[in-house]
Amino acid sequence: MKKILAVLIACIALLNLEAQVATPASSPNATVMQQIGLAKITIAYARPSLRGRKMLGSPNVPFGKVWRTGANKVTSIELSEDVLIEEKTVAKGKYALVTIPTETEWTVILNKNAEQWGTYGYKDAEDLLRFKVKPTTTATATETLTIEFDDSKASSAVVVLRWENTKIQFAIRHDASAQIMAEIQTKTADPTKITNDTYYDAADYYLKNNGDLNKALEWATKLAEKDPQSWTYALQGAIAAKLGKCDLAIAAATKGLALAEKENDGAEIIANKKVLESCGKK
Repeated sequence: MKKILAVLIACIALLNLEAQVATPASSPNATVMQQIGLAKITIAYARPSLRGRKMLGSPNVPFGKVWRTGANKVTSIELSEDVLIEEKTVAKGKYALVTIPTETEWTVILNKNAEQWGTYGYKDAEDLLRFKVKPTTTATATETLTIEFDDSKASSAVVVLRWENTKIQFAIRHDASAQIMAEIQTKTADPTKITNDTYYDAADYYLKNNGDLNKALEWATKLAEKDPQSWTYALQGAIAAKLGKCDLAIAAATKGLALAEKENDGAEIIANKKVLESCGKK
């Protein structure tokens, strides 16, 4: 009898689902992702619209109360690596991104319960991080809640929230230099296993990030010997020039320029000419 009843309930539920009409969500879901350093930052939220209503500071989104920072399910932020948020270390993982707005400051909260519906089950005991930011007033109203990344650089970006005439933002940073240096040391420890890509990536990173330039030149020279291309000569020349070894830099860039002109490769023509110019040769 219980089995029959369960089957009947399931059938009724299925019929109800089939009878429903699919319609657009009033607060559609959105996901934004940004690579910062080696970390992938993903924010998922539902986007309510004003539709002629006052929202922030009204009974809809009251000041001084914890807000889901969106609609429906709580807004979440997922970090693929440990990062710094407003210079505070946050372990990789997925968190609820909730806020407490007021007229003069907002409290931004990362809470460990990223799967809650709204903030009905919110517990401050599960907060991982809290920090305050100052809201600014925008000249133009934003109709639909918008969360996006701005001021993106290699190792940092800013999360920006806009709604009505209010804007808040906070910084996220992932400095991967120590991690990259360690990987380079590991991958270059056994010369029999180093590929051309390893030589290039290691030498180029050291050149651009104040690594050991003598070691970088050693890698770039081996790369140019193994794979004489316009771009490998340009790298070798750039490192040699930075070390003040202009005889070597000019020799490498001259070879690289000839190959680049033969291949009509505009980017490498510029790169090799830049090396020559840095050593006073045109």
